Amino acid sequence: MSAAFSFGLLPAVFRGHSAAFLRPITAKESHVFPEVERPHEGQTKPGSASKGVRLHKNSAVAESTTKTPLGSAQRHTEAPPRLTLEDYFAASTELVTIKDGGPPRWFSPLECGARTNDSPLLLFLPGVDGIGTGLMLQWQNLGEIFDIWCLHIPLADRTSFTDLVKLVEETVRSEKATKPNSPIYLVGDSFGACLALAVAACNPQIDLVLILANPATCFKKSQLEPLLHLVEIMPEQVHPTPSLIYMLSLMSGIPSSMARGTLQKRLPLEQTVGELSQSAVSLSSYASVLADAFSTETLNWKLKMLKSAAAFANSRLHAVKARTLVLSSGRDSFLPNKEEGERLRQVLPNCEIRTVSNSGHVPFLEDGFDLVNVIKATRFYQRGRCLDYVSDYLPLKPSEFKQIYEPHRWTEVALNPVMLSTGEDGKIVRGLSGIPSEGPVLFVGYHMMLAFELIPLVSRFWIERKILLRGMAHPLTFRKIKRGLLPDLSTYDGFRFMGAVPVSATNFYKLCSSKSHILLYPGGMREALHRKGEEHKLIWPERSEFVRMAARFGAKIIPFGSVGEDDIGELLLDYDDLMKLPYFKSFTEKLTDESVKLRSDIEGETANQDLHLPIILPKIPGRFYFYFGKPIETEGRKEELRSREKAHELYMEVKCEVENCISYLKKKRESDPYRSIWARLAYQAEHGFDCQVPTFEL
Repeated sequence: MSAAFSFGLLPAVFRGHSAAFLRPITAKESHVFPEVERPHEGQTKPGSASKGVRLHKNSAVAESTTKTPLGSAQRHTEAPPRLTLEDYFAASTELVTIKDGGPPRWFSPLECGARTNDSPLLLFLPGVDGIGTGLMLQWQNLGEIFDIWCLHIPLADRTSFTDLVKLVEETVRSEKATKPNSPIYLVGDSFGACLALAVAACNPQIDLVLILANPATCFKKSQLEPLLHLVEIMPEQVHPTPSLIYMLSLMSGIPSSMARGTLQKRLPLEQTVGELSQSAVSLSSYASVLADAFSTETLNWKLKMLKSAAAFANSRLHAVKARTLVLSSGRDSFLPNKEEGERLRQVLPNCEIRTVSNSGHVPFLEDGFDLVNVIKATRFYQRGRCLDYVSDYLPLKPSEFKQIYEPHRWTEVALNPVMLSTGEDGKIVRGLSGIPSEGPVLFVGYHMMLAFELIPLVSRFWIERKILLRGMAHPLTFRKIKRGLLPDLSTYDGFRFMGAVPVSATNFYKLCSSKSHILLYPGGMREALHRKGEEHKLIWPERSEFVRMAARFGAKIIPFGSVGEDDIGELLLDYDDLMKLPYFKSFTEKLTDESVKLRSDIEGETANQDLHLPIILPKIPGRFYFYFGKPIETEGRKEELRSREKAHELYMEVKCEVENCISYLKKKRESDPYRSIWARLAYQAEHGFDCQVPTFEL
């Protein structure tokens, strides 16, 4: 494959294309596709970084590329083929084999989706190899929501770690001056994570978001420090053998990831063997290239750089103020990531951890790992200085919903929920056809024990109508005020992925103004943790909390009832019982102390927000039923509902309608011949498990 390049140019290889070119771009050009213009020899000054470069695939593409804002770029009618590890090996091989003494520089791939003009900048800081293509398999998805720049450190470059910190700092400060209200993301891989922490520590005043994969801050406890001692005694002229490089590749987890990715495709045996053989050849070829390129002196320099990076970052962790997400691999053979992740969470003031259980040292290069999904689930995507749970939410894709829903699909078989809705003419129909498509729509209903109804409710809305219910959730699903007995925040990733927001007047206002479909439970935690004998009983505040806000935006209010919790379990020990037992009383008090407090300014039952874990005896599953009443219009009633009395009247009307929906369902389910799971399974065995199981007559 031919390539022409001069000092300051980096080639890269893409499937089906000739060598691509990179050129410096100015801050003014950073949000447009520049026309190809090959730099002259020596355009980049020695000792400086070529700032923000765009990667072009070939001259044919370049000729048709115009200076078009990315926000208005048209998508291709056919999705481009996904990049694979073979593409990574090819691109990395060409970068490794360049006789380039530096300096380090940025490049920006064109293998990205179309993004908006307000997309934040993402700087990828590579592992100790310095190649910069370690995020390659994530480029296409990340490129839809970020402006991606990747740092390339040539193998022959000998820039010190402190100078690398200054280089990244210079870029961060320059780009921050261009977009002062937008955060800058630093995504660091191992060594790059140390670099990201160092930059954040030296610049606490800049809005940075850190995403760190297997930080090498635990270098002293790793398997790499003994390797450093071994390399130090080897002659500099000796090159590491391909066997050593291949062994390191095996430890990285890449070969096993390639094998798993191929086997998961479930291809015919002959094709599977062919793909596995091709992957092995690609990896072996790349290992040979690395063995030729890495002299003992280069390997020694890289390992010493890693050691100094860990020391530099660890000495300044106390100064890091940035929001940080640590990704810890469960099968990393190089670094003790789980312990290090916990240590960083205790040291850093604003840090969360996610464990990637089946990944090795380089999760970004593993098939099936999607960094965008992780960012969505953890709500680590923000376009401004502060996270906006409404405007910063990234729309759900069908493939993403499937990935979230599949582990919970058993609930559809076990509970087979019946959905009833009411049209504008007042007629009750099966399904959700009576639900308005246009928002804002406010769904107000009853919270089952432990919110059992949420998964079938939210999933059915998406499956039947492609409507995303934005739930108003308790703040404990988004943050902890202290470490302790509460579940890890990762437990609630699915809810955040599906658009839940912390319950607050501000978020309610924003959801209404964005014409969303909003799910609200006035009974809140008290209703979801009700006592014995309170099944299907509304425990709402005495005063209205949502009516006037809904009227301000002309939202339709849809009261709904849900029943069925008593068909899946029996409450053995409730809050009153547990508080009589010393152990459970102490446990409940500790849980409550760790949680964010809500409704502390009101009196009555809804003010009792003590967290506890009720003891429930499971039953053979019955069936869930949902009934959505006739929409209540607030359009044109803004002035009328300014009156507290009128607002309270509407509030009580909504509450009464919810109670009527519950009563209707409790009565009608008695005549459902398929309320029992055994009757439903028999029907599905005859008609297929994807069929709609009948219910009572409407």
